[in-house]
Amino acid sequence: MKEIFDRLSAECSKITTKRYSTSFSLGIYFLGKKLRNPIYSIYGFVRLADEIVDSFHDFDKPFLLAKFRQDCYEAIEHKISLNPILNSFQQVVNDYAIDKELIELFLKSMAMDLDKKQYTPELYDQYILGSAEVVGLMCLNVFTEGDKVQYERLKDSAMKLGSAFQKVNFLRDINADYFNLSRTYFPNIDLTIFSNHEKQIIEKEIEEEFKQALAGIKQLPASSKNGVYLAYIYYKELFNKIKGATAEKVMSKRIRISNSHKFGLMCDSIIRYKMNAI
Repeated sequence: MKEIFDRLSAECSKITTKRYSTSFSLGIYFLGKKLRNPIYSIYGFVRLADEIVDSFHDFDKPFLLAKFRQDCYEAIEHKISLNPILNSFQQVVNDYAIDKELIELFLKSMAMDLDKKQYTPELYDQYILGSAEVVGLMCLNVFTEGDKVQYERLKDSAMKLGSAFQKVNFLRDINADYFNLSRTYFPNIDLTIFSNHEKQIIEKEIEEEFKQALAGIKQLPASSKNGVYLAYIYYKELFNKIKGATAEKVMSKRIRISNSHKFGLMCDSIIRYKMNAI
């Protein structure tokens, strides 16, 4: 009767997604029904690892992350875990033949957050690959449902979308990362004198990645296109709001999109999709 536990596990991943991210929850809701639980499960896995390195300050983070890594691989091998989030994740990994190298790259980036406070260009690229681009590829495995030709065609766009999302997060959270976690992700930038010029250089890079990502979104199967496009629209709107703020403001407060605004973006996304305007 493992099916009961599997359903419970999928529900735990869904609840985790909804508690931590309104925007991703909305995007997942507009995926094809078959795809929703697998993407919830990927998000749940990513979120737990992220919480270990970002939030559990009163606990032994290296131990927790190492245990999480071990439990993850054991779950994949044995096709079960008593951790419901890992149980739902292993099912996705096994059902969609997700490459374990993607998982390893992700966990290596999470480990970098345990001790890396400033990033060189090389380490920054390595971190983005593991923390964001490979997550896009995990999701693409689900979206393409085993179609390797389609996967290879959309691979670069999926990585660009993950990278753009992560860099927008970096700009949004630049205050908390710097003052609360003593982290500086953007290389060769002194945040004590963060200027509009430096901010615009980062924004130009993100703008180009959004452009490349949209080209791939347009080629996604109908079952995933609308949900991914909604997430794209939300992050593009957040990015535009950050662009409209000064470097000083971005360093002093977290830029947000209200929930009412998110629902408005959802309606706009649906209309555009129905009119084939994306």
